[in-house]
Parts: sequence; structure tokens; C-alpha cells
Amino acid sequence: MAGDLRAPILAGTVASVTGTAASIGVVLTALNALGATADQTATAVAAMLLGYGLLSIVLSWVFKQPISIVWSTPGAALLVASGTLSLGFANAAGAFLVTGLLLTLTGLWPALGRLVASIPKPIASAMLAGVIFPFCVAPFIAIADYAAIVLPALVLWAVLYRFARVWAAPASIALFFGLVAWMVPTELHFDRVLPPFAVVTPSFDLVAIIGIAIPLYLVTMASQNVPGIAIMKSFDYDVPFRPVLVSTGLATTVGSFFGGFALNLAAITAALNANENVHKDPKRRWVASAFGGAVYVAMAFAVAPLVEFVLAAPRVLILAAAGIALFATMANSLTAALETPALALPGVVTFLIGASGLAVFGIGPGFWALVGGIVLWQILEIRKRA
Repeated sequence: MAGDLRAPILAGTVASVTGTAASIGVVLTALNALGATADQTATAVAAMLLGYGLLSIVLSWVFKQPISIVWSTPGAALLVASGTLSLGFANAAGAFLVTGLLLTLTGLWPALGRLVASIPKPIASAMLAGVIFPFCVAPFIAIADYAAIVLPALVLWAVLYRFARVWAAPASIALFFGLVAWMVPTELHFDRVLPPFAVVTPSFDLVAIIGIAIPLYLVTMASQNVPGIAIMKSFDYDVPFRPVLVSTGLATTVGSFFGGFALNLAAITAALNANENVHKDPKRRWVASAFGGAVYVAMAFAVAPLVEFVLAAPRVLILAAAGIALFATMANSLTAALETPALALPGVVTFLIGASGLAVFGIGPGFWALVGGIVLWQILEIRKRA
């Protein structure tokens, strides 16, 4: 029996470790940009790891499917851009709470999910590509001052992307931070290992709801939940839509009181836990995501030193690390943005608005990129019908 479970346990461990390593730099950058303190950042990361670790265990066990729940990495990239609005972390937490309620409502009211799905994929993808663009160019900007750190990480990423794609981002990020620790003097104390679990009292601001909650919800649905369901279907699993959306929505709502943002179905991690290499019997692959959930829970109690180290490093390097982690996301988003010729122009305009950093009435570029792309799409549709 132990030998029978060895492969799923290894797969779940690898998926959880690599997925977290590849994305945590983006998450930490997002929380810092929104004004979270070091204690609030450590708490938010720990709360999200605990939340989606426990959900991965419970949902996988109940439905006997490799259901992997993670934080929204594209959503985190969107939040970095929202940090320029200077809304305060309490208002951001209030926006996270609204996002959680929207995710819960989507599970309870499928018509809302169909409405989100009616937004053309090229426009949603172009919006994501636009808001993460500044971070994807950050590694090349950082070369001017930190070539000895950035260039080796870029070379390693390129080589591994060619020969072992799943390891490209986590290995390059690990090398990146290793070089930062070696070459950049930082004042570290490491006087705390366990996260402080500092409670945040969410406050509600209309600008934050429009500029953070709604784009975060749309990105989470379009870039995580919908692809996650599709990937699982490609391995012949029908994800129980309502329980997954309701549980991740409620977990996001609860997590907002600790500074956590959106939890959702995994996409890449799902593929690592659901493929035929995990176990010949599809009914046994749920062990991979369940054990991966246990790994997430263990990680939650060891994030404080990592948070202190990352926040002590120069901001330009943290943005550069986030950019390397987002290269693949940028490539996928740009490909999807231009895959439909009739929507190519709205996609390009959406991308340009998102990349511009436009902020009107205190509302950031993610929202206006969607508005601009959808309006242009509808104008072109009216002309076509005429």
C-alpha cells in the first residue's frame, strides 16, 4: 500500500513546493504594495496557505478527485498594480471580502458565472497581460544595477524552460533569492518563526471595491477557475462546481480578516496532480492533492522568516523576482489575447490601457482596461451587424 501511494505523495509534494516557490514573490510584492506591514504580510500568507491547504485536503477526500486549491497568482499581480492607488490595507481587505462574497455567489447562482464567462477570453487575457507588463520588464530594468543577480537567474530560467519547464520558475527564483542573500547586505533578525496571525478589520471603500474587488474577482474566475475546470476535464474529472466555488468563496471571505485575498482552483498545479504519471488509477490520484494540501499547511507555520527576508531586500529586486515568475503567465495571456483575429484590436487596446497604469477617480488600470476593451468590442460588433 505504501509503495502504491509513493508516486501520488511525491507528486503532491513537488506540485505544492514548486507552485509556492514560483508565486510567493508575486504575493509578497502585492501585499507590500497594498500597504501591509511585515506582521500583516506574514499573517496573510499563512492564512491563505492554511485555507487552501485544508480545502485541498477536504475537497479531494470528499469527492475523490485531485482538487487543488491555491491563491490567485494572476490576482496577486493585479494587486501589485492596485498598490499605486494608496487605498490602505484595511480598504484592500474590505475589497478581498467583497471578492469572496462574489465567488460564493457565483457558486450559488450559476448565472453569474455564465455572465463572467461571456466576457471574451482575449479581452480578459489582455487585461491580465497589461497589468503584469510592468513586472515582466522589471528583471531587465534591474540588470543595470544588479546584473550579477538577475542574469544568472534569467539564464537558469531559460535553460530549464527548455528542458524541465515545471522547474523553471521555482528554481530560478530560488537562485535569485540565494544570490540576493549572498550579495546584498540586509538587516535581518529572524526573531519569529510562527506567523503572528494579526487580525485586520476590513473597511469598505467604493473605489477599492471597483478598482480591486471586481477586477480581482474577474481575473480569479477567468485566469484560474475556468482554466482549472478545463484542465481537470482534460483528465476526465468533472469538478463539482458549486461546492468548490462556495467553499473557496467562503474561505476567501474569512481569510480577508487576516489580509488574505482570493483562493481558487489551481491550473498548473492541478495538471501536476491529475496526470497519469501520478497513478494509473484516476480514482487514486486524489491522494496527491490531499497530501499537497498537508504540505501547504506545514508551510503556513514557517513563513515569517521568509517574509522578513523578502521585505528587507531592495524593492527593485523583489519586482524583478516577481517578473521572472510571471514570464509564462505573460506568454499565455498574450497568446490568448491575440488568438481570435476579430478580437485582436480590442485585445491590444485592453492590453495598452492595462500597461499604461491609468488611474481615473482613484480606480486602477485593471478595471479601465476591461471597460475599454469591452466598449471597443461592442462598437465593432455594432458596426459588423450594420
